[in-house]
Parts: sequence; structure tokens; C-alpha cells
Amino acid sequence: MAESQHAPIRLHHNAYVTRDQEKTRQFYEEVIGMPLVATWCESDELFGKVRTYCHTFYSMADGGALAFFQFENPEDQKEFGPKMPASPFHHIALAVDAPTQSAIENRIAAAGIKPPDTFVLEHGYCRSVYVTDPNGLILEFTLDHPEADKIARDRRADAHRELKRWLAGNHTSNNTYR
Repeated sequence: MAESQHAPIRLHHNAYVTRDQEKTRQFYEEVIGMPLVATWCESDELFGKVRTYCHTFYSMADGGALAFFQFENPEDQKEFGPKMPASPFHHIALAVDAPTQSAIENRIAAAGIKPPDTFVLEHGYCRSVYVTDPNGLILEFTLDHPEADKIARDRRADAHRELKRWLAGNHTSNNTYR
């Protein structure tokens, strides 16, 4: 299958529900280093009734954002979340450079966040720092391997073949970078 020439340009935002906008602000601005760039205080008719909420956006360098809703009505808050899965396989991964990853690790440590709410995984093709936010959302800050472009070309060239191999029952690792 050919690549689409009409693929999305970039992530605009990824939205979640928060229990506490201030704790969320402190975590994203002070620990992670993502500035609060917009706060929308709104009431809209959504899903059959008027709902009043605060919607905040924390910026990434490419203009994308992570966004968080908090509802005025406790029943709306309960209905819409947060309901984060208790699994490290449900997370959002953000690309960072080495100085940014190091700074985030230092701020995580300074904030007193410890395992299991933070850990590092050396994937071989990248190094990942994981941390759980105040809402239970797991964030991964990924530093690509110095040969990331070559690795990406190799994986793109065999992506379909490797998927078919896995689905056929051959579960041998193809990660030669560890």
C-alpha cells in the first residue's frame, strides 16, 4: 500500500480529563516544561445537555499540545473521566532531544517522583523516560538513537513483512539495536 499524500500534518492536540487543573498545570509546566498556552472557559451543549468546563493546552515545540478538561458539574466530571488504563502500554510518547530528556529527568527527580511512577527503558533504537502525571496518564519522553533515520528506513522497508511474520506465529525479536 502506498503512503497517503493526504496524511495529517502534525498532532494538533491530544485531550484528556483532569481531576485538578492546578495540579495538572504544576506538573506540565514545572516538571515537564510544557508551557500553558491557552485556557478556554466554556459552556456548550454536548451530548444532550449544557456542560461548563475549563479546557487548558500545554504546548510542544512543534505547535502541538496536550489538553485537559475539567468540568464544573461533578456529574459531568464523573461521566467523562479521567479513566486512565492502569497499563504502561497505554501512554503518549513525545520526541525529545538529549538536553530536554536530561532536564525532564532532573525535574522529575527534583519533584520527588519515584518508581513505579517513573522509569527508564533502553529500547536500543531509542531511550525512553516514562512518568505518570497527576491524572494517571503515562508520558514517554523518547530520545532517538543517533542512527534513527537509517533505523526508520530499515523498519519501513520490512514493516509489512515483519507484521505478517509475527501474525503467522514467528515471534522472534527483530530488535538488533539492544
